[in-house]
Amino acid sequence: MKMSRVLLLLALAAGIALFFAFDLQRFLTLDYLKSAQDRFAALYASDPLRVIGIYFLIYVAVAALSLPGALVLTLAGGAVFGLWVGTVVVSFASSIGGTLAMLAARYVLRDSIKARFGRHLAEIDRGVERDGAFYLFTLRLVPAFPFFVVNLVMGLTAMKARTFYLVSQLGMLAGTLVYVNAGTQLAQIESLGGILSPGLIGSFVLLGLFPLVAKKTVDAVKARKVYARWAGRRPRTFDRNLVVIGAGAAGLVTSYIAAVVKAKVTLVEGHKMGGDCLNYGCVPSKALIKTATLVRQMRHSADYGVARAEWTLDFAQVMDRVAKVVADIAPHDSVERYTGLGVDVVQGKATIVDPWHVKIVRSDGQGPGGEQVLSTRAIVIATGAEPFVPPLPGLEEVGVLTSDTLWNLRTLPKRLVVLGGGPIGCELAQSFARLGSAVTQVEMAPRIMVREDEEVSAYARQALEADGVRVLTGHKALRCEQDEPDQGGGKWLVVEADAAEQRLPFDELLCAVGRVARLKGFGLEELGIPTQRTVQVDEHLQTIYPNILAAGDVAGPYQFTHTAAHQAWYAAVNGLFAPFKRFKADYSVIPWATFIDPEVARVGLNEQEAKEKGVAYEVTRYGIDDLDRAIADSSAHGWVKVLTVPGKDRILGVTIVGTHAGDLLAEYVLAMKHGLGLNKILGTIHIYPTLAEANKYAAGEWKRA
Repeated sequence: MKMSRVLLLLALAAGIALFFAFDLQRFLTLDYLKSAQDRFAALYASDPLRVIGIYFLIYVAVAALSLPGALVLTLAGGAVFGLWVGTVVVSFASSIGGTLAMLAARYVLRDSIKARFGRHLAEIDRGVERDGAFYLFTLRLVPAFPFFVVNLVMGLTAMKARTFYLVSQLGMLAGTLVYVNAGTQLAQIESLGGILSPGLIGSFVLLGLFPLVAKKTVDAVKARKVYARWAGRRPRTFDRNLVVIGAGAAGLVTSYIAAVVKAKVTLVEGHKMGGDCLNYGCVPSKALIKTATLVRQMRHSADYGVARAEWTLDFAQVMDRVAKVVADIAPHDSVERYTGLGVDVVQGKATIVDPWHVKIVRSDGQGPGGEQVLSTRAIVIATGAEPFVPPLPGLEEVGVLTSDTLWNLRTLPKRLVVLGGGPIGCELAQSFARLGSAVTQVEMAPRIMVREDEEVSAYARQALEADGVRVLTGHKALRCEQDEPDQGGGKWLVVEADAAEQRLPFDELLCAVGRVARLKGFGLEELGIPTQRTVQVDEHLQTIYPNILAAGDVAGPYQFTHTAAHQAWYAAVNGLFAPFKRFKADYSVIPWATFIDPEVARVGLNEQEAKEKGVAYEVTRYGIDDLDRAIADSSAHGWVKVLTVPGKDRILGVTIVGTHAGDLLAEYVLAMKHGLGLNKILGTIHIYPTLAEANKYAAGEWKRA
C-alpha cells in the first residue's frame, strides 16, 4: 500500500478514535441538543456567519468520517437556523461530507478490492456507468439505506466524484427538507424513532421508487421515439407471436421454446436446417477428427502393443463418412421434427419490413408471387456467421477453401496451406496432416491459439508439429501467385516475416482466420438497427426495437453452438413476455474447447486473462501424466490447471489439456455455475480408473497446498 494511503488511513482512524475516546458522541444526542437549543440560538443571533461556518465544518467532518450523529446535526440545523437556511446548509454539508467519505473509501480500499475481485468489480463498474446515477438517486431518496454505507460502497465503484456529488445533492434534498423541518419542532420530538415513523419511511420508499419509474418512463419514451417512424404500421392483431430468422442452434432452440409454451412461432431458413454447426462446423469437423485420430493410432499401433496395423486410406470414403454423419444427425434439426413440435417452418428468404412485419420469399414458391408477409409481436434474428475471407491479392484466381466448402473435397491435397492459428485452423491442420497431407499453417500472431495461456499455445504447437504440421507464426500473408501453365501452373502463398518474403507452395489453400456475422439482406439497415461486427443488442438481447432481438453468432460476444443455445432461452422468453418480464443474459460461466489432440478446454479465467484484468489468484496444477487411466490408455500427457481465489477454494477458472478435456471440464462448469468449490469436488467419489479422477486429484493438490 502506498505511504499516502497509509497516512490517510491512519488519519481517519485517529479521527474516529479521538471521537470515541473523548466521548464526543454525547454532544450528538437528542437530549443534549434539546438542552442546549436556547444557547445555540443565542449564539446564532449574535454571530450567525461564524456559527454557520463552525456547524458546517463539524457536519462535513462527521459525514466524511462516517461518524454517528448526522441525523441529530440535521435536526440541530432546523432548530437553530430555521427551515430554509437549515436546509441549504445541511444539504451542502452532507453532500460534501459524503463525497469526501466516498473518495476516501475509493483511495484506501478500491485497489485492494479490485485486486481480489477485479472481474466482478468490472461488471459492477459497467452497470454503474450505465445506470449508476439512477440507482444512487434511489438510495439517496430512501433513508432506510444508511447514509454512510452508501458513501463507502459507491467509493468502491468507478462512479465519477462529480456525478456522485450532484446526484447526492439532488437526491437527499427531499429527506433533508423533512428532517430539517422536524428540527424546527424540536421541543415536540421525544425520540429519533418518532421521526422515522412507519408512515414516513413508507413515504420515502414510495419516493425512492420515483427514479425507477422515471427510468422506465425514459425507456418507454425512447422506444416510442424509435417506433415513431412506423406510426400506423403496428397491427391490432398478429399472425404470429414470434418469427425467428435462421435455423441454426440459436434459431432452433428459440423456436422450440416458443412452441413449448404454445406460442404461434414461424421459423424461416433460407438454406439448410441445422445451420453451420450441423452442416459445416461442429459435426463434420468432429467426424473428420475421429477418422484422423484413428489413422494416427494405426500409424503408431506399436504404442498399443500391435507391431503393425494393415490399413488403406481412401480419402473419398473418409469424406463420404463425414457426409453420412451429418445426414444421420440431420433429423434432429429437420423440418419434420420441428413441424411436429408445433413450429411453422418455412424454407425461404426473410426480410424484416418493419418492427412487426416479416416478408418471406418462399423457396417452394407457394403464395401470391411466392411471397408471404407475416405480422408478429416479436422477431428474433438468428442468422449466424460465415467464414471471413481476407482480400488477399490473387486469392480469387488461385481458389480458396473455407470451413463451409471444405467438405466437397474428395481428393486429399498433397500440399495444404492453412491460413489461421485459431481453433478451426488448428483442428483442420492437424487432421489433414494425420490423413497424409503436407500441411503448412500460417499465423500472423506470434503464437497459435492466442486466447490461451502461452504454455497451452506452446504445447498445442508441439502437438501439431509432432503430427507433421509446419507451423509458421509471426508470418503475414501478402498475396497469392500462380505460375503460367507452361511452368507447371503451381500455386503459391507469399508471406512476410522479419521483413523478408517467402513463397509457400500449395495444392489447396484453406482459409480459417475467423467468422463474421451474417448481417446483410435481412432489412437491418433499412430499420436502422445498429450493427458493427454483430447486431448491437443490450443485456436482454434486444435491439433498439425492444420487440426485435438477436441471438447466436450474429449477436456475439461468443461464437459457440452452446452459447447460441444458451442465448436462445433469453431471446425466446424476452421476446414473448417483455415488457412484463425480462431476463439479462448470463455469461458468467462460458466453457469452450479446441478439439486438437490433446484437447484444450477452458472455463472462466486463465492466467493470461487474470493478469490482464488485475484479478488475484492462486494456481493449482495436476499433471495427467500421473493418472492411472491415462497411462493405461497411452495418453498420459497434459494437465489440469485451476485458478482459485487466494486462500479459498472458490474456482475462478480452469484449463484442461489432455484426452477428452472437453468432457472432463463439465464437472468444473457445474461447480462454477452453482458456487461449489474444490473441497466439494475432492469429497465426491470418482470411479477408478477413469480420466475424471484428474479433477479429484487436482482438488487434492489444492488441499495439500
